[in-house]
Amino acid sequence: MSTTLFLAGAAGAIGSALVPLLVDSGYTVYGTTRKRERAGEIEAMGAQPVIVDVFDATALAREMQRIAPAIVVHQLTDLPPGLDPARMADAVTRNARIRDEGTANLVAAARAAGCRRFIAQSIAWAYASGPTPHVETSPLDLGAEGARAITVYGVAALEARALNEADPRWKGAVLRYGNLYGPRTGFDEPTGASPVHVEAAAWAVVLALRSEATGVFNITGNGALASNEKAKRVLGWDPALRLAPLIDSGLE
Repeated sequence: MSTTLFLAGAAGAIGSALVPLLVDSGYTVYGTTRKRERAGEIEAMGAQPVIVDVFDATALAREMQRIAPAIVVHQLTDLPPGLDPARMADAVTRNARIRDEGTANLVAAARAAGCRRFIAQSIAWAYASGPTPHVETSPLDLGAEGARAITVYGVAALEARALNEADPRWKGAVLRYGNLYGPRTGFDEPTGASPVHVEAAAWAVVLALRSEATGVFNITGNGALASNEKAKRVLGWDPALRLAPLIDSGLE
């Protein structure tokens, strides 16, 4: 009997890479999108589409109760194609709302449905200035100002909700992705101080599930500003992982 998994953000850059990996790994995947026209895309990847807005807490809870997943994976973002600078100011605020209110709704719906396993997407460039490479215990930049403050506080809210350390039954993991590149990201080559290929980022979810790992992990390329040593050691993750061919990876 396969394990049921609820993937919030199945049609995004990471979601579209992640769905085939989860399906190939034997999970029954329910993938969300706000846009009904993207349901066919999710279905074609082997998942069952769920049309729901994370900000509609009532509808989200209803769908979670119906599906009763053993695992919830949070990959929701709201970013313009190629991180278009002209649109990023609004995107920063929208993303912070997803990380705070959206994560709160997902966690509440998961808990109400009896789910205690939760994996969430975060970012690896919210650290405060200090010795590098940054490790997972390095402090976040909570003294930031302006747009960066909005981002960092959104990240802090997401991580606190996802880890949910007040509940000993809760098994939360946070994947701090570096600067994504690859299919559907708008960037064909490594970019930023902590680049990571989107397909390698998707693999991190699968490996976190297999290892039943909890806590925070930097998911970045080798030599990045944020260290990936913990992810390599605990998850068995490698930034060279890609979707195909799966057999060559030895992780099918």
